[in-house]
Amino acid sequence: MCHSLKILSKGKSGNLSVCHNCDVYHLEFNNLYFEFDNDQFQQFQHFVLEVDSEYWETKYAQVDIKRKIPIPSVQENLVLMFNRQEIQELKALMLYKKSNGFLSVDDIDYKLILN
Repeated sequence: MCHSLKILSKGKSGNLSVCHNCDVYHLEFNNLYFEFDNDQFQQFQHFVLEVDSEYWETKYAQVDIKRKIPIPSVQENLVLMFNRQEIQELKALMLYKKSNGFLSVDDIDYKLILN
């Protein structure tokens, strides 16, 4: 682990930082942690920014799973699954956007039950 990290962006579920000494990007997001060299980071960034949340949510609309947006990995049996809010936050991290600290309605994961 690098000792001279510069935080590029930060959100409620994670942060993106870089070590300029060893040119390694560190992405911490929920319970996931990634280390990328520059080329790997550029590829991952491009992939994440191109994810079409609406397409995946429509495709898996009839499936009873909470997270419907897949990001495949090199390992065939490992797929990272996200919901719309997580993908939006991950995209914000990739674009180096700082979190404003306020919650939006989409940030609240709550199932409303009307009696």
